[in-house]
Amino acid sequence: MSKPVPGPGEFPYTRGIYRDMYRSRLWTMRQYSGFGTAEESNRRYKYLLRQGITGLSVAFDLPTQMGLDCDHPLAAGEVGRVGVAICSIADMDALFDGIRLERVSTSMTINSTAAILLSLYTLVARNQGADIRKLNGTIQIDILKEYIARGTYIYPPRQAMRIITDLFGWAGREIPEWNTISISGYHIREAGSTAVQEVAFTLANAIAYFEAAIAAGLPVDSFAPRVSFFFNAHNNFLEEIAKFRAARRLYAKVMKDRFGARDPKSTMLRFHTQTSGATLTAQQPDVNVVRVALQAMAAVLGGTQSLHTNSRDEALGLPTEEAARVALRTQQIIAYETGVPNTVDPFGGSIHIEELTDQIESAAAAYLSRIDGMGGTLSAIENGFIQSEIETAAYDYQRGIETGDVPIVGVNVFRQEDESPFPTFRVNPELEQRQIARLREVRASRSPSEVASRRAALETAARGTENLMPHIFACCEAKATVGEISDTLRGVFGEYREGV
Repeated sequence: MSKPVPGPGEFPYTRGIYRDMYRSRLWTMRQYSGFGTAEESNRRYKYLLRQGITGLSVAFDLPTQMGLDCDHPLAAGEVGRVGVAICSIADMDALFDGIRLERVSTSMTINSTAAILLSLYTLVARNQGADIRKLNGTIQIDILKEYIARGTYIYPPRQAMRIITDLFGWAGREIPEWNTISISGYHIREAGSTAVQEVAFTLANAIAYFEAAIAAGLPVDSFAPRVSFFFNAHNNFLEEIAKFRAARRLYAKVMKDRFGARDPKSTMLRFHTQTSGATLTAQQPDVNVVRVALQAMAAVLGGTQSLHTNSRDEALGLPTEEAARVALRTQQIIAYETGVPNTVDPFGGSIHIEELTDQIESAAAAYLSRIDGMGGTLSAIENGFIQSEIETAAYDYQRGIETGDVPIVGVNVFRQEDESPFPTFRVNPELEQRQIARLREVRASRSPSEVASRRAALETAARGTENLMPHIFACCEAKATVGEISDTLRGVFGEYREGV
């Protein structure tokens, strides 16, 4: 049996980063949402706020993620489909119309264009009269996992890392309460990794970001307290609880022993959790409610600081309002009816949980050593090691489903052949034309010479070593679009092509 671990709120935080955990404050309840135009998403946010969410979580469409304006040929048919379309300050204004940003915590899942979207968000808050130094929220900007698992990258890895370290420095001065990165294991797990790989590759990415920031002249304790993480809650209930505990402990040791962090907050792994989209089934979608409830409970028992619960219909399309409400109610039942939040680390001391925690930490640490031996995370990405490990794990898992060794209710066991059609939500295709019309209005209302001047200044900064963020912010002020700013940086940094 493992030796007793330090208590909650004590290094290395195996039992939780706060002494009282949810007894003092519940996790932030978020519902990830965004679709169509800014007005459509704004209505959904206000609906969710009325239903009791305690933090907004914004999904952006693919053109926005890829730095393409909605009238770009490659954006056709994708505008507003998997998230909200944001092209300029006008869209961001509309997205948060009637929502005081100084009073709400906002998480934005955006990576390659994160610096632009954060600038737009900060501008909206400033225009609302908010003290931007008190803005609270998180920007994802975890670009390394895009090369590993997701694919919404624009620039080559080393140039993209520069944008991240520039954002660290700028945000520390301008919006010090903002979480400047959300390092994501979620997408690594959705791509098919194991629990151990999710922990290992997420922390490997964190190490790469920290090394880049330190090389850029930032002391570790100047940015590490505002770093957050984003994990997946998968189906293996006990393994997931142990995974969160192991990740906290391993991170604390890495920060103290490898980076010499002195601020206790630099060693605390704070994380958001989302239930696993990859486990949702199109077959018998009502059963997904049960999956989500168990995954959410694992996240809470594992000590998450923030949680999104998926909706039952997400294997079929965007969630309906009803499905999103049920997903939120799932969190609220855990919080207010189960009694689970009244005990810190309820599974702490369990022989099985403690052994699982040790096993996951040890296996993840072995991966980190292996990656170090390759020259670090960037080298491990460039030589395809991390991608190959995930692909192998994904293949093994899928093969298990097909052979029946991994039972999935409704898919390979307990099937129901005569399923009735399930109602789904669809984005109005006319919204794309409305979005294009507003983009044209923005372009007609601004000063072309001012936009050109600020884009030129950004280009000059990109060719040198100056921090890019003030120039990106200035471009946003002049009503430059997401696509225009991205194109300016493309002209200097180029675009990444996998395998080229």
